[in-house]
Amino acid sequence: MKDISFYKNKKVFITGHTGFKGTWLCHILLHSGAEVIGFSLNPPTKPSLFEQTSLKDSMHSIIADIRDRDKLIQSINDSKADIVFHLAAQPLVRFSYREPAITYETNVMGAVNILDAIRLTSTIRSFVNITTDKVYENKEWYWGYRENENLCGFDPYSNSKSCSDLLTYSYRNSFFNNKDSPAISTARSGNVIGGGDYSEDRIIPDCVRAVKAGKEIVVRNPSSTRPYQHIMDTLYGYLSLAEKQFNDKTIEGAYNFGPDDESCITTGELTKLFCSIWGKDAAWKIQADCGPHEATFLKLDCSKSKMILDWRPRWDIKTAVEKVVEFEKTETDIERITSLKDQIKKYFG
Repeated sequence: MKDISFYKNKKVFITGHTGFKGTWLCHILLHSGAEVIGFSLNPPTKPSLFEQTSLKDSMHSIIADIRDRDKLIQSINDSKADIVFHLAAQPLVRFSYREPAITYETNVMGAVNILDAIRLTSTIRSFVNITTDKVYENKEWYWGYRENENLCGFDPYSNSKSCSDLLTYSYRNSFFNNKDSPAISTARSGNVIGGGDYSEDRIIPDCVRAVKAGKEIVVRNPSSTRPYQHIMDTLYGYLSLAEKQFNDKTIEGAYNFGPDDESCITTGELTKLFCSIWGKDAAWKIQADCGPHEATFLKLDCSKSKMILDWRPRWDIKTAVEKVVEFEKTETDIERITSLKDQIKKYFG
């Protein structure tokens, strides 16, 4: 059981609240008793977890573009938020190759806009910018990257997130360097899995779509190793960071949130595990598509988060996949929201 009682009655502003990760974060905060304000485009997928769980009925949802600086500043000022989580992004590697300009506009200028909004707002005490494990210069080595490693993402998505991370560093030193300034941090997490993810070109959503359609799961890069982790562990990391730095600005900085070593597995191993848990003749095949460059090996060293934040992943990869399958075997929106809330209760109590 994890304690998030700190968030009761706090005003929390979330960008990207209509996305997969943002929707889960909003539901967790609502479970804690927080007042949640969201700023995002309409849900990026059809279907969407945001709509399936009727989230807009439980929070103040602002549908707008993170690139609209004036709207964002006004919305944050009006919210009188205590804490801000920045999740709004173009999050897909392959899309970033097709649309690099949109990716940089959203991920880089979006970060500038949110940091400027915080600079011009008096109520905020804690800000966490959610970047990615792909911000690091990937040298394909077999140990985890630490927070002080070089930032240099390869593809447009990863590189734009490296820029966002560096921007946060610059703003923290340039504008938030007084003891009374908001605490400013970045959170770098691994490959998040969970129920209700309908994104393209992600292995678990691809698995779910295939088995529901009665087709074999197609795996492009079965030997690629990634730090797969259930979304609940990742979001608990973000929440822990925002809380701890709210009370102690000296811990602000960059933090990794990833699984323990045994949950860093290949895409092929993950797909095989999914099929065994799903059952019902679920099967997969390898089909290389000569797509753009993707890293072969990626792993995070989370020692800093464990030591300073007392954060630990709770659900191993088998449990994480079981939770995904449990959710994805629901058939109605009522069943989906029940499954989501049950998982939150089991994790947080």
